[in-house]
This record gives sequence, structure tokens and C-alpha cells, in this order.
Amino acid sequence: QVQVVESGGGLVQVGGSLRLSCAASGDIFFINDMEWYRQGPGKQRELVASITLALTTNYADSVAGRFTISRDNAKNTVYLQMKDLKSEDTAVYYCHMNIVPKGRSVYVDYWGQGTQVTVSS
Repeated sequence: QVQVVESGGGLVQVGGSLRLSCAASGDIFFINDMEWYRQGPGKQRELVASITLALTTNYADSVAGRFTISRDNAKNTVYLQMKDLKSEDTAVYYCHMNIVPKGRSVYVDYWGQGTQVTVSS
């Protein structure tokens, strides 16, 4: 069994900062890409940031320069440091990982349960 759990969401004022964490646990053999998505009120889920095993990162235009994604492979954890938050960043943030579980030879998509980030003005 593999679990992916986010933490770190909350309420913050415009211009503030938050750091999200997402940790995978269980029977894990290998983790490739790690990603953060978000879904705002009345909006579709969108890709916010991604990081490969080689530490190549990509960001949505709306967050570039304000958000930083990083990973700790020893801890099977991905982080999203968010600064200069805006009201439009309000959303449920989801972690997504491509994981090869132990005993299997294919990648499986795993999603966290989501963590709410609310930016108030």
C-alpha cells in the first residue's frame, strides 16, 4: 500500500507565505515526477508546478517567480514554497506523484487528499 498525504495549508493574508509538504509512504520502489495541482472555486484543476527526478522544474505562468517546488528523495517528500500570495491563489492544492510500488514494474498515479489554501485580503 502507498499513501500520499499533504500538509501545510491554511489561512494567510495577501502578500503572505505558506509552505506545503507532501509525503509518500508505504511500499515504494521508485518515485519519478512530483507535481502540485490546484483547484480554485468554480475552476478546473490546473498544474501549478512540477519537478523531475533530475530536479528539472516547471511552473505555471501565474505562479512563476513566487512559488518554488523542491523535493527530498530520502524522505519521499515534495514541497511547495509559496510567497507573495494573492487572493487568486485560493484553492485546494493537490500533490501528485508517479510511483513504482514495490513488486510492480509500472508507474502508478497517486494523489493526495488535498489541502486548502485560503488567501484573504
